[in-house]
Amino acid sequence: MKRVGIVGFGHLGKYLYNRLIDDPNFKIVFIWNRSPIKDESIDKELILSNLEDFKNYKVDLIIEVAHPIITHDYGVRFLQHSNYVIGSPTALANQTLLDKLISTSIEFRSKIYVPCGAFWGANDIKKMATQQTLKGLKITMTKHQTSLKLEGELKEKLERMKVWDSSLILYEGPVRDLCHLAPNNVNTMAVGALSALNLGFDKVQACLIADPNLIDKHVIEIEVTGPFNEKLNQNFKCTTVRSNPAQIGHVTGNQTYDSFYYSLLETLSETKSSGY
Repeated sequence: MKRVGIVGFGHLGKYLYNRLIDDPNFKIVFIWNRSPIKDESIDKELILSNLEDFKNYKVDLIIEVAHPIITHDYGVRFLQHSNYVIGSPTALANQTLLDKLISTSIEFRSKIYVPCGAFWGANDIKKMATQQTLKGLKITMTKHQTSLKLEGELKEKLERMKVWDSSLILYEGPVRDLCHLAPNNVNTMAVGALSALNLGFDKVQACLIADPNLIDKHVIEIEVTGPFNEKLNQNFKCTTVRSNPAQIGHVTGNQTYDSFYYSLLETLSETKSSGY
């Protein structure tokens, strides 16, 4: 039985709590949230008021589903005491942080897990990357503008739109540069960059679109380019489109909860000793 701490108690955190609390393979020993947890059905003894006290609980696994700042501030410390599930992998676009997390996991023999969540085809893309046959990857994410929590120039660009009568391309370029501008929204893209090992955050391309017509779903298009066939004068191509039902204004689509949970279970069944 794995002793688990959950960091973040929003929609996904609550979903994971409800799934894990009845799973005999897990024992939840603490829950932490940035704002007070008011759910009266939660055992008060499980609520951790100060995240600095996590090390007193001797957990096997810490699951972060709060915000990438948690990995920035606590990731290294978590790995010194526990295995760590990163639910906000946009934090890993910071190469210095990623390198430090990996070196810490090796030093302390802990594991870093990044569930694929809403990213479709992660295993196939990882196989192509390992074989060096992955030549290009572009991820296009389209959401209603109220589902976007943006920072910096993208936030300003969104706020300048007073009349929404058509879609707006907010960003096109490397995934790395987008992660700090949309840290809550583009975790799927970060997973793609991690899966595409030979391309990484700088070469995987991102496109973020706000669309006022998407009132009940999020749409993610993944375009994979493979090796060039000189005889036939064309590249291998594969495009998938994922339409995920989502309430207007919600950051995460409904199916992502199940995808995250089951990819978490799948990832935990792997036997890698370190890294991601």
